[in-house]
Amino acid sequence: MRGWQAELARVLDEHHLAAWSNQSGERASFAAGLAAFLAGIHDAQVIPIFGRDVTDLDGLCYQLERSIPGEAPMRRRIDGPSGVVARLRSQPVIPGRPPLRNRFIVWHDADAMIRTDEALFGRLADAIAGVAAEAEFASDDYLLVTRVVYIGGEDLREYADLESGQLRRWLSDGADEPFWRVVSGVDCPPVIGGPISRLLEDPESVADDALFASINALLN
Repeated sequence: MRGWQAELARVLDEHHLAAWSNQSGERASFAAGLAAFLAGIHDAQVIPIFGRDVTDLDGLCYQLERSIPGEAPMRRRIDGPSGVVARLRSQPVIPGRPPLRNRFIVWHDADAMIRTDEALFGRLADAIAGVAAEAEFASDDYLLVTRVVYIGGEDLREYADLESGQLRRWLSDGADEPFWRVVSGVDCPPVIGGPISRLLEDPESVADDALFASINALLN
């Protein structure tokens, strides 16, 4: 019998994940258990983002540039050279080691930014999911699969339910179609969400829901 970590890793094959709980201990235990499992996957990198220290763009860049090597220091912006998108696209080559195949971003206390700057959180969530979709569906480069796990409390749950939020739709840039939809051909960010209690108790059904969502996306 596979453990809940393996089932949720199956979810991450095709989707990003949002997980919430009002109990800080449950959130911490879930995050530690899942991150430890993901770190054991061959050719995978786990990038922790500690949300209590990430309430603005500078805080996020500070943590990203300490996990993802780049040719130049990060600039405190999302788009453009040396910004967040450019760093997320980076595929560092380490001599003597095979190229990375999976990059998992585990964003602890993601709701800290939602509370302080919901619009910025939406722009960052849009960028992360967009870079991931671009790599899978619109790039000829070596495929690096990027997935993000958002972990938080009630504010994350409310944001995940928000129809206009970037866990459910691409951010509009004023054009006829959102940028990342045009680039990737993907209609909306593939995010599966749920309470941590359900993810722990019935991970198989969550994985099945993710599979059905992927099939429906292909058929529509």
